[in-house]
Amino acid sequence: MTMLDISRRDALIGLSGAAVAATLPLTKAAAAAPSLNFLVMGDWGREGVSHQRDVAGQMGRIAQSANARFVVAVGDNFYENGVASVQDPQWRSSYEDVYVAPSLQKPWHALLGNHDYKGTPQAQIDYTAHSSRWKMPARYYQLSGADYGMPAVDMFMLDTSPLVHSYRKNVESVIAKNVASQDVAAQLAWLDRGLAASRAPWKLVFGHHTIYSGGSTHGNTPELIEQVKPILERHGVQAYINGHDHDMQHIRVGAIDYICTGAGSEVRPVSPIDGTLFSLSRSGFSHLALSQDALALEFRDYTGAQVYAASIARERHARAAAG
Repeated sequence: MTMLDISRRDALIGLSGAAVAATLPLTKAAAAAPSLNFLVMGDWGREGVSHQRDVAGQMGRIAQSANARFVVAVGDNFYENGVASVQDPQWRSSYEDVYVAPSLQKPWHALLGNHDYKGTPQAQIDYTAHSSRWKMPARYYQLSGADYGMPAVDMFMLDTSPLVHSYRKNVESVIAKNVASQDVAAQLAWLDRGLAASRAPWKLVFGHHTIYSGGSTHGNTPELIEQVKPILERHGVQAYINGHDHDMQHIRVGAIDYICTGAGSEVRPVSPIDGTLFSLSRSGFSHLALSQDALALEFRDYTGAQVYAASIARERHARAAAG
């Protein structure tokens, strides 16, 4: 299949959410088979505007129907400049008063993004002690699926802003001062050790920044291609899930699926690149259902329409990694 064929197919997928929903009603399938259901979205905290409140409403609906166990927030949680403290009013205006559905009163496993680094990153870690659902124990950390009854998966949450060289250039900026204190080598060694030690058949890695992307604003992140991708490949990671580009994408390069879900509020244009299976510039989020053998992915837009669905087979990854 050529890239043109893929682009035409994805254009049809993006325009016809109902048709795709008929091919894989993920919420029903998830209910019929043992699985770990969760939602992922990034680039979201805008005090309810730019479809943030609409996305939140649809997240609540899908979380209810799929019995989602948790939410992963992949960074840029508060625009434009993060939060200043645990008392910052944005905690209420962009989070507590927006994601109000009972089905979203579950753990939110959160990561830091570059906009969060423009504020006080430590405040987002500290808020964990002030919230029944916000979970950010450190700037990077590991989450075991066993905590949710699915020991088949280990999840690794990265802090990717310190890896990006451009943030260190303006030494007087807040973001440069915040990233300067972070030990990149220590984080990469932690990821390498953790993945090597994991015996879970599924290994998923989450970060804010892209590795591969067709987003119009950021695109690929060379530092992550150089430093993170080889670690993922060495340890058989099946998927890397991120935000940063404000869109929805599914890209496959080698044995790894790259899932961009940075459309929690404002969006920007996106185009297919080598490996693109789907791309769409529309506010929304992703719903993932993980079983022993497959990771089911769907993107939902701010109206609740399913705009894309795919099943990522663990067996395919094993063959691709071996070959």
